[in-house]
Amino acid sequence: MNQWHFSQVARVLRGGGVIAYPTEAVWGLGCDPYNEEAVQRLLALKKRPVEKGVILVAANMLQIQPLLDLVDSESLARLNSSWPGPNTWLIPDPENIIPPWIKGKHSSVAVRVSAHPGIIEMCKAFGGPIVSTSANPSGAYPAKSLLRVSTYFGKELDYCLPGSLGDSAQPTRIQDLRDSRVVRS
Repeated sequence: MNQWHFSQVARVLRGGGVIAYPTEAVWGLGCDPYNEEAVQRLLALKKRPVEKGVILVAANMLQIQPLLDLVDSESLARLNSSWPGPNTWLIPDPENIIPPWIKGKHSSVAVRVSAHPGIIEMCKAFGGPIVSTSANPSGAYPAKSLLRVSTYFGKELDYCLPGSLGDSAQPTRIQDLRDSRVVRS
């Protein structure tokens, strides 16, 4: 894919915009996780309550290093063995490194280091992790095409990153890092 698109995404994200982009299984919505106004706008588009929290997606483990500094070696080994890939982990955040509008009512933050080439390039261009939540209003089917994203959100989005979905049949599994319990399969 053309680097121009990734430069555009980074510019839009830094400006507080909300984007759509292909993920491993469905189209996602994203924004700068540290921009509360952008996150609130994304949640309003989805009609999703802030209490539920959202996932962060990163290009590599270095982009989430402050969280990993708090993780024990056994947990770090679990992360290393599953990333990059379609695995989302609930990582404890006892020092509240991640803003409450990302974690919702939870003390952990959901994070995935993706193997999807578009997500990797997007996060690298932006310079850090971004919000990753399915591109659909709450309760509706996740978008599997850009046409469906447009049907759901029309011109409400600031940018749509072209590209293809990965080869996963369903959204990523979510596990709790503390005990490996599967929260979503």
